[in-house]
Amino acid sequence: MMSAVGKNSTDNLWATDKLKRLLNPKTIAFVGGAPAQEAIRQCVKMGYQGEIWPVHPTLQSVEGYPVYRQIADLPAGPDACYIAVNRELTVEIVAALAGKDAGGAVCYASGFRETLNNQQTEISQDESGVLLERKLLAVSADMPFFGPNCYGFINYLDGVILWPDQHGGRRLSADEVGVAIITQSSNLSINLTMQQRGLPLAYMLTAGNQSKVGLSDMALAVIEDPRVTALGLHIEGFDDIRQLEYLAQRSRELAKPIVMLKVGRSQQAQSNTLSHTASLAGSHQVSIAFAKHLGFANVDAVGDFIETLKLLHYFTYLESYHLNAMVCSGGEASIMADTAVGRKVDFPSLPEPTVQQLQNTLGPLVSISNPLDFHTYIWNDVEKMAAVFETMLQTQSDNVINRFALSIFIIDFPRADRCDPSAWYPPLEAMIIAIQRFQDQYGRLPRVAITASLPENLPETIISEITEKYAIATFGSFAATLAAAEEAADIYQAWQQPLPAPLWLLSPVAAGSRMVVEESVAKQQLQQYGLSIPAQGVAINVEEAVNISEKLGYPVVCKARGIAHKTEADAVRLFLKDAAAVQQAAVGLLQISDSLLVESMIAQPVANPVGELLIGVTHSPPFGPVMTIGAGGILVELLQDSVNLLLPASEMTIHQSLQQLTISKCYDGFRGKPAWDIEAVIEAIQAVQSWVCDNQAVLLELDINPLLVCEKGVYAADALIVLAENGHGNSK
Repeated sequence: MMSAVGKNSTDNLWATDKLKRLLNPKTIAFVGGAPAQEAIRQCVKMGYQGEIWPVHPTLQSVEGYPVYRQIADLPAGPDACYIAVNRELTVEIVAALAGKDAGGAVCYASGFRETLNNQQTEISQDESGVLLERKLLAVSADMPFFGPNCYGFINYLDGVILWPDQHGGRRLSADEVGVAIITQSSNLSINLTMQQRGLPLAYMLTAGNQSKVGLSDMALAVIEDPRVTALGLHIEGFDDIRQLEYLAQRSRELAKPIVMLKVGRSQQAQSNTLSHTASLAGSHQVSIAFAKHLGFANVDAVGDFIETLKLLHYFTYLESYHLNAMVCSGGEASIMADTAVGRKVDFPSLPEPTVQQLQNTLGPLVSISNPLDFHTYIWNDVEKMAAVFETMLQTQSDNVINRFALSIFIIDFPRADRCDPSAWYPPLEAMIIAIQRFQDQYGRLPRVAITASLPENLPETIISEITEKYAIATFGSFAATLAAAEEAADIYQAWQQPLPAPLWLLSPVAAGSRMVVEESVAKQQLQQYGLSIPAQGVAINVEEAVNISEKLGYPVVCKARGIAHKTEADAVRLFLKDAAAVQQAAVGLLQISDSLLVESMIAQPVANPVGELLIGVTHSPPFGPVMTIGAGGILVELLQDSVNLLLPASEMTIHQSLQQLTISKCYDGFRGKPAWDIEAVIEAIQAVQSWVCDNQAVLLELDINPLLVCEKGVYAADALIVLAENGHGNSK
């Protein structure tokens, strides 16, 4: 990350204004051989209108431009400079540019900090690369630069190409807008420019080593450009959490949604953990939680990345998860409906007036449903098809209860090299007529997606004819359409809520010995913050165990103290109903521990537990403490029914997270069982969060499993707290 070479990642907003000069330069210097010369060729090809200043020690001209021998010979400090020389010379060039008040640079050379093995904590494998990057940072003074080890960037709005290779994008016209994409992979950036899916690109930027300008700096700069509609981030590692939080704020204020493609699904080994929570809170899962916390869309595949950006480019967001679809085939209608199973997006029944209008147009032989199979009876009747489509689009009007957010028209075009596609144009013409009628009536365009079952069945020639003029998003698969629609609706839901509070960012807890807080003490600490626990006592012999049980009242639980996972160690005895049972249990447990925890058994008729949950907290740099809530009990790892929360979490966020669990189907009572006291669950989670707030500097792990949920109230049946060395936790 950037701080590894000395960058202060706090309050780095200085870069936003400075990057405007670099990203939209009036003068560009190109330093070096073949890569720099290729960048010049690409700039000329794109129609860049500014001045181009090649710099090379021996060449006389490049692409007809006279060559300068060194930076000192340039007529002024260039607004931007593409530096494609070796790593040692790169440092000299950056120093010269900084001294000439240049606007910024792209450092193409590799061989810097990236040469270190990811697992190394000490500079050893290539110390010179790390030290050289530190020197590069120092000599740059106040001048921003991308990289080093950076491919460069493309500004398709202004024809600026600081890029050593071919690309597949086109320059946008003066009245066009597009999306910006920032990636940490040079090859992926090239591939993304080659897409033929109707996504207009405004910027393509690569981040490199982020020595001075981080991914969040770039994001803040391009999102402020009024010609940018949405932003895509391909992230390998987060650079500055505070800047990303500010980026989320600007995303909302500017109504420019953000899509994140975070790599690194594989979980790192959790060999040095004691809690159940650690097995559920892997780094990738926490990254996803962070994206959702900020209100970003999150995708796992490159195709979904492009398709989601495309939908957001045209529509910004969707106001609900309700969709309708139109197709001339019952088979495809069924497949589309099936694709929605398990997703938040759905295809609700059409309003009765809509059903009646469609029936009148299509006749009695067509069964009206959503998705709608309108059959091929009217395929060549443009007016009738337009009437059907217009009726379906009317479900997006304000006077429709549970208004539909998106209308999907499914059509697959034949391959033009072997077939005549002219027969497929009448329904497309009909859809355009319906869109125009909607616009005339409501003063805005409806939200329409044209979807094919296969990407190759919606060629770019068709896409280019319809997308920008009529604000139609096109998709090459049913799954991609629904995935994008769901993310767009998620963004709208997130934007309806207040911005989340800043995360509790902490320095990593100092390495050292780990102290497991004894269960009874852990529970008492949590109780002081409002968490309910069973009545308890500590015994060091059989007689004390019996006496405590008599005072508490039967049934009771006996546990061997000092054992982290008692169930696995057979260190728990439940439902002890009398003194004899307590005696027998105590004798056995005192063989594996020198003391016992005796607690009231949370059972009928005292409380009637109806469910079990887990509440846990672990440290997850760079996010600070992360809470996991999920289905609890002995099968917690097997069920894997959990959700991660970045802290602090609002009451609304906690409630929504609880609803995401599969076990949420039990909350209102399942198969005759009583309902859960979810309000008490939320209060318990808030109590734990308050304790974490006061103890986060020393907390390593916290695990409450199970949290017994009753018809009325909740109880922490078990609690594990692990603190850093000399960390004793706070109490009120």
